[in-house]
Amino acid sequence: MQRPGIVHRLDKDTSGLLVAAKNDSTHIALSHQFEQHTLDRVYIALVWGSPRPREGVLVGNIGRNPRNRKKMAVVERGGRSAKTHYHICEQLADGHWSLIKCRLQTGRTHQIRVHLSTKGHPVVGDPLYGKRRDKLSKNLPTTAANVLKNWNRQALHAYSLGFTHPTRNDRVLLECDPPIDMLKLLESGRS
Repeated sequence: MQRPGIVHRLDKDTSGLLVAAKNDSTHIALSHQFEQHTLDRVYIALVWGSPRPREGVLVGNIGRNPRNRKKMAVVERGGRSAKTHYHICEQLADGHWSLIKCRLQTGRTHQIRVHLSTKGHPVVGDPLYGKRRDKLSKNLPTTAANVLKNWNRQALHAYSLGFTHPTRNDRVLLECDPPIDMLKLLESGRS
């Protein structure tokens, strides 16, 4: 069975790194690392507010939202265990936003978005788990508010990915800076 190609996926409208395999054996080896959670995955997220404490671990089983099947949620029964480590890198837009790094210990559907939203700090621009933009943005500084008006996706970026190379058996660390649109959004919060 030929399985070369994309080994994992990113949420729609999330930017950043993806791993693709050129052959079947590489695909199987990398898929196994994803299943065993032996990869290092770091995301950058711009969130509303400022999570407390400044760094910590978000834990909660993630499963289908019982009230909206298109969404995932932290659920009390069932679901799959999920753990997200986070720390605040910078506060922006007069404290309305925080730039955070999230390291995934597990990899569940919408994990970062669900955990941060459940904590009360949804990802900026998240159409599924975010709160109403007009409510949150009414006190934003003018520059940030103006850039946010044209923002049309969640401010989430797969920044780095570390894994064991399937044939060389050495550790590989890949990094990818955020795209220009996200850099402009971040810069607007620094003005």
